[in-house]
Amino acid sequence: MPVHASQGSQVNQGRGVGLGLALASALAFGGSGVAAKPLIEAGLDPLHVVWLRAAGAALVMLPVAWRHRSLVRRRPALLAGFGLLGVAGVQACYFAAISRIPVGVALLVEYLAPALLLAWVRFVQRRPVTRAAALGVVLAVAGLACVVEVWSGLGFDAIGLLLALGAACCQVGYFVLSDQGSDAGDEAPDPLGVIAYGLLVGAALLTVAARPWGMDWSVLAGTAHMDGAPVAAFLLLGWLVLVATVVAYVTGVLSVRRLSPQVAGVVACLEAVVATLLAWVMLGEHLSAPQIFGGAVVLVGALIAQSSAPAKSSAEPVAGALPGTEGASAEQGRRSEPGEQDAPTGDVPTGLSARGGGA
Repeated sequence: MPVHASQGSQVNQGRGVGLGLALASALAFGGSGVAAKPLIEAGLDPLHVVWLRAAGAALVMLPVAWRHRSLVRRRPALLAGFGLLGVAGVQACYFAAISRIPVGVALLVEYLAPALLLAWVRFVQRRPVTRAAALGVVLAVAGLACVVEVWSGLGFDAIGLLLALGAACCQVGYFVLSDQGSDAGDEAPDPLGVIAYGLLVGAALLTVAARPWGMDWSVLAGTAHMDGAPVAAFLLLGWLVLVATVVAYVTGVLSVRRLSPQVAGVVACLEAVVATLLAWVMLGEHLSAPQIFGGAVVLVGALIAQSSAPAKSSAEPVAGALPGTEGASAEQGRRSEPGEQDAPTGDVPTGLSARGGGA
């Protein structure tokens, strides 16, 4: 067999494995809200559920944190930002939101993050964005209007929607943070190490905010209900920690190492579909036809906003993708043009930036 044919077969096999890992990550992340909401309805405070998730996952990831202990010295601000925004902030806002509004709606609102990030780039950093990216923003906002049923004066709890929007803003903060030090090259921190320390930092911050010593621990020894069906609370917590956090993060990082970040980001958008379908089947949270249509438009807009390639003809940085989500070929194409400044690509886990720590 020719060498190039063998190499092509290995590349295709690697992409197949990468797609499988990306799909597994989307499925795992998508189940977090379905596992968390019954625990909240059983009597746990949303902050306590977030703390249990972060603290449990941090304990599991301790060996990884020890292996990458040099990150504490090299990237303290990055670890603190990921823990504060990507773990504590986004999860606290998301879990508080699903205690008031359906899981699918909360996650779709959170998918406004790519649109909000491009607004930051355009109006705060004052850098131009591609037309395709702007179209993605318009589609995402229009789709969200259908999801929340603006024609009926908002069909859901306003505080719940604001909390979901807060989760999206936390993601934007993490995106902006990830753009710092984008020229690190080979010195870029290992994403698994960033995850491990982000969980540790997030768990520490949530300990102060949630004060778990006042939690009703007896809830975990009892049963929760999923659309009327009893489920052991500790099983839901185990799923939330091991599958929806540890497995979800690790498979997400491994998938990006085998795929382009753009492809992994597209697959990651299945998270919202999975979460909505699981909430429909297991929690009885049905969405109307306009909401389903609006959700599809939100996802399309998010995909366009985060994956549209930067224009090569501009002499200024043109934002068309999230930090850390530009493919290698696009990066090489920009660098081939003399005198052109690269758009930021971020030095943090590519592929985590699509969900900012994971809902």
